[in-house]
Amino acid sequence: MPLDALDFPLVNDWQRDFPLVSRPYAELAHRLGLSEAEVIARLRNLTDAGTISRIGAVFRPHTLGWSTLAAVSVASDRIESVAKSISAYPEVNHNYEREHDFNLWFVATAPTRERVAEVLGEISDLAGSPVLDLPMLEDFHIDLGFDLGRDKGAEMRALPRPHLDPVRRRDEREVDPLESADYALAAVLEGGITLTPRPYAALATRLGWREETVLARLARLIGLGVIRRFGVVVRHRELGYHANAMVVWDVPDTEVAQVGRALAAQAAVTLCYRRPRQPPHWRYNLFSMLHGQDRAAVLGELARLRQELGLEPLACQPLFSRRRFKQCGARYSGLAKVA
Repeated sequence: MPLDALDFPLVNDWQRDFPLVSRPYAELAHRLGLSEAEVIARLRNLTDAGTISRIGAVFRPHTLGWSTLAAVSVASDRIESVAKSISAYPEVNHNYEREHDFNLWFVATAPTRERVAEVLGEISDLAGSPVLDLPMLEDFHIDLGFDLGRDKGAEMRALPRPHLDPVRRRDEREVDPLESADYALAAVLEGGITLTPRPYAALATRLGWREETVLARLARLIGLGVIRRFGVVVRHRELGYHANAMVVWDVPDTEVAQVGRALAAQAAVTLCYRRPRQPPHWRYNLFSMLHGQDRAAVLGELARLRQELGLEPLACQPLFSRRRFKQCGARYSGLAKVA
């Protein structure tokens, strides 16, 4: 769906720092010279077209329950049926076919690590394949949004970072002082906020809270870094970026933080994590994402990164996506019960 001069800033400029005020769409309308009703109508059209997935929170991994990236190897004649079974799990929020022997890649999120392990075990049985369990160990750049570019260049770029957080191992992070109310709020945010004049009041009604309490708690979670960004979540394919490559790297363990930081500083890299190797099936320990309008653009960007950053000696492999079977926000219902 093409973006006109008014749709573009709604989608591009509000992927983070979405207004935490009683009437956020009125705030957007004021800045764009539109009416509140027109802003809501435009966002609803973009949502119906699939350009926008939702307006809501992107949570930092492992702060609410447990999540992991996983993959299985499935025979080509069973991919669709196995993918359908995997997507049926409410714990699975992303599910893609990619170009690799491990050809189905999905993200699983659940209240506990044990529940994630149960889901992976069941999927291994139905797929008839070992599951690669690849939880995040270090984050160098996590979903802070995409800069679509008004001239729509060949590659999708990450939005300019407000800052680059100091990188630490996940088990070295301080424990965030989360409360049961934080988990309850995360649960009602699963599908995003409503396209109504007072969406935070709608959340408050569902929770039995005051609107001011919702706004204050959202601001608190953003300040703690539990919510990495709050705003419009786009679907890149619907915006014309059909080439999606998860580039995996085999980096000496003593150098992975240095390489991860270097990749994360590149505008073309939209995500960058360290994940564990899983010998003998999986040798790679650094994951980065590149998006482009076509395969050649992505491969050209990868070649540039390797040359300019001195990464040519490192083994890497771009795993292009073939099909998207599921893409939605993680589900946090039930987390408050185990918090």
